[in-house]
Amino acid sequence: MSRPVTLFTGQWADLPLEKLAPLAKSMGYDGLELACWGDHFDVDAAASSKAYLKEKWELLADNGLTSFAISSHLVGQAICDNIDERHKSILPADVWDDGSPEGVRKRAAKKMITTGKAARAFFNAKPGRKGGDDFPAVVNGFTGSSIWHSIYAFPPTNQAYYEKGFQDFAKRFTPILDAFDKVDVNFALEVHPTEIAFDIASAQRAIDAVKGHKRFGFNYDPSHLGYQGVDYVKFIRTFGSRIFHAHMKDVWWGHGDGTVGVFGGHTDFGDARRFWDFRSLGHGDIKFEDIIVALNDVGYRGPLSVEWEDIRMDRVHGGTEAAAFVRKVDFTPSTLAFDAAFDKKNQ
Repeated sequence: MSRPVTLFTGQWADLPLEKLAPLAKSMGYDGLELACWGDHFDVDAAASSKAYLKEKWELLADNGLTSFAISSHLVGQAICDNIDERHKSILPADVWDDGSPEGVRKRAAKKMITTGKAARAFFNAKPGRKGGDDFPAVVNGFTGSSIWHSIYAFPPTNQAYYEKGFQDFAKRFTPILDAFDKVDVNFALEVHPTEIAFDIASAQRAIDAVKGHKRFGFNYDPSHLGYQGVDYVKFIRTFGSRIFHAHMKDVWWGHGDGTVGVFGGHTDFGDARRFWDFRSLGHGDIKFEDIIVALNDVGYRGPLSVEWEDIRMDRVHGGTEAAAFVRKVDFTPSTLAFDAAFDKKNQ
C-alpha cells in the first residue's frame, strides 16, 4: 500500500477541529497531524483525561480520519530560544507567565515533557491499536536556538561560541528525550532556519550533542532545505533511520527580481521581490519523485503529511490539490527485482 496522506493542522488552527475534520476529509486526506494549538490538541487535557482522548478519536473516526503524529512547534521554539516579545503571541499563557526568559524556557521544556506523555496516552487510546502502534508514536516540533542570531559570523564567531549553543540545546533537551524514552515516543525536529539544526551539518552536530539519543530524530521537510542550497535528497540518505515523520511542502527559489536575497530582506511572504517563497505542492521547485525514491530506499513507511503554505493561493483549493498531488507522486517500493523473471528458476 502507498503511505497514508495526512494534513498538518497548524495552518488551519483558526478553524475548530469539528469543522476542519470534515473539510480535510472532503479535500481527500486520510488523517490529521494534530497541532498543539487552537482547539486541535490540548496536551494537558490529553495527558489527564481519558474522556478527552475518546472524544478526539470519535471526532476523527466520525469523519473517516485517523492520526499518526501530534506537533508542538510553538512551545518547542521557546525551549532554547533567546526569548523576546514575539514569543508571547505564540505561547500558551501558562508557559509565558511573567515572560522572564529563563522561566519561559523551563516552562516550555516542562510542557514538552507533558506533550510526550499526552502523545503516548493519545496513541494508546487509538481504536484498533491491538497492543501496538501502526506507526511509531511521534511528536514533531521545534527546538529554538540560542545561537541562531549569530548565523552570520560577525562580530567574529568561533567554534567555541557555537559549541556553547549546541551544549545548551543538549542540556535542555536531553531530559526531554529521556522522558520521551520512558513513554516510548520519538521527538522529530523539523530542521528549519531558526532551529538548532537547519541543514545537514548542523543536524549531525545536534545528534552528536545529545550523544545520539535514540529518541531524537527529524520531521523531514524539503521546503526548508532547498532554497538554502542544501541537498534535500542527501538529507534523507544521511539520516534515514532518524526520519520519524515526513512533511510534504513545496518552495520555489530564484523567482524574485534580484532585490531580495536568501535571507528575506525583511519582506513579507508573497512579496514579488523575494528570492524564495513557500508554494503549494507541485507549484515549486522541489523534485518530489526524488524524495519518494529516497524515502523508499531508507525504509520510511510512515505518513506523508501535507503542510500547506502558499500565500498566493486559496487554501481549500490548494489543500485539495495537494492531497491529490501526494497520492499521484507516491508509490509502493518494489519487492521484486525487475529482471528476476529472466532467471529460468523463476519462470
